[in-house]
Amino acid sequence: MTEPKNSDIQYKPLHPTFAAEAGGVDLTKPTPELVAAIKDGLAKYGVLVFRQTGLDDDSHVALSRLFGELDDVTPYNKLGRVNRLKYDELFDVSNVDVDGNIIHPDSQRGILGRGNQIFHVDSSFNPRRAGYSLLLSHHLPPKGLGGQTEFADSRTAYNDLPKERKDRINDYVLKHSQHHSRRVANPGEKMLDDPKWLPESYPFGLHKLVQLHEPSGRMNLYIANHAHSIVGKPVAEGQAEIKELISLATQPQYICPISWNDPGDLVIWDNTCVMHRATSGSFEGKYRRDMRRTTVHDSSSHAWGLNKVGDTWRSGLP
Repeated sequence: MTEPKNSDIQYKPLHPTFAAEAGGVDLTKPTPELVAAIKDGLAKYGVLVFRQTGLDDDSHVALSRLFGELDDVTPYNKLGRVNRLKYDELFDVSNVDVDGNIIHPDSQRGILGRGNQIFHVDSSFNPRRAGYSLLLSHHLPPKGLGGQTEFADSRTAYNDLPKERKDRINDYVLKHSQHHSRRVANPGEKMLDDPKWLPESYPFGLHKLVQLHEPSGRMNLYIANHAHSIVGKPVAEGQAEIKELISLATQPQYICPISWNDPGDLVIWDNTCVMHRATSGSFEGKYRRDMRRTTVHDSSSHAWGLNKVGDTWRSGLP
């Protein structure tokens, strides 16, 4: 892999094939040129970690807007959810409620949140998928109690597949649903038997499995635990193959764990070439883990997949 062009950003690789710690720049004073350089680094590494950035909600959102059009939580607010954060562009991925109380792992929000603990990509279940995600730490549990974020290199995983397997899966289209990944993360959970939590009750996000990752020119396996089935195959057969492919793509040699050291740590990743998951730990139900994410809509030629361009439905929302 060649080094990204911009010399101001310093990179320390964290894994043999992807992910790096980045530094030497001030993210609180972003410019289009700086963001272009970060995108260049993301094309190579897929995941960049910036430590002790000094970002707050205002500067986090300001930086993110330079990456492209942002997704927002407005559709969820219309269903009666309360956003405790200042901006609708901030997704609250913390374990605290609107009053600042720590969420019990077995509460409804805790159960639904377990879907974040299995490998996925952001928003593959919506008509327009996510490109970059920018996740900022605000309050962390004591060290050693869990709460890392793990990433999986799906470009290298695709590259390592046998040619026969590549040929067989080349034209697969996957049907994605957030409700499916929640069921995968909560086997046997009776709450999810309610029709409103069934994947089939809502539209699926449709995306090709094998794609060109345009920023790097490398082929990628665009897969996630949101993937419910394969178009044109019986559901059970498709789910078995999806499960096997996810297992292949999340073998130890493709995974890089990222530890959150301090408030202000920022991780930026490209959902179109890596998977990720939050890890559990003994902090759950006891200590705050306040994390806030902005999500940049993908602008590549694959952004809308096989969905209708301009659709506004969200998976799982009427």
